[in-house]
Amino acid sequence: MSNKIVIRVGSNNPVKVAAAKQAIACFYPGTEVDCQGMHAPSGVAEQPMTTAETKLGAINRAKYCQQTSQADFYVAMEGGVDHFDHGYATFAYVAILKGEQLSVGRSAELPLPAQVYQALEAGEELGNVMDKLFNTENIKQKGGAIGLLTHHQATRESSYTQALILAMAPLLNPELYITADVEGN
Repeated sequence: MSNKIVIRVGSNNPVKVAAAKQAIACFYPGTEVDCQGMHAPSGVAEQPMTTAETKLGAINRAKYCQQTSQADFYVAMEGGVDHFDHGYATFAYVAILKGEQLSVGRSAELPLPAQVYQALEAGEELGNVMDKLFNTENIKQKGGAIGLLTHHQATRESSYTQALILAMAPLLNPELYITADVEGN
């Protein structure tokens, strides 16, 4: 790799772009990082309501970036919710493509109040529900539901950054992993 790394992120959300830059740049100290967001369709609902749908959204966004731009890394994050046996929770899937290698990871879960999940089932998006509940504006491009519900001890960006750093492991150590290729094989 040269002294410059190019990253394309499947979103224009500044929180996602910053997380991608921070996560990948930490592995390449002293290297210039060109990290830019772009519109990338997820191919899933605006508010994914299952684990599978959330994972697919992240992979679809990363693949779209790879098909439409030139970069060293293609990164995507998709936030979703699901109803688990232990309750309602939100989380994100991350997908990183480097050449033909695809690595998928997932953030920690944030438990959600039942009233929030019910609003999502009714068709609202998590950011909008949280804005109403906490009287905030555009929280999804700031600390997110994570920031609000943890009293700002964690943020949406910190959750994405950690998931992306962990998802880099197979790309940094390909000889130790059997990784899926871009087609998911």
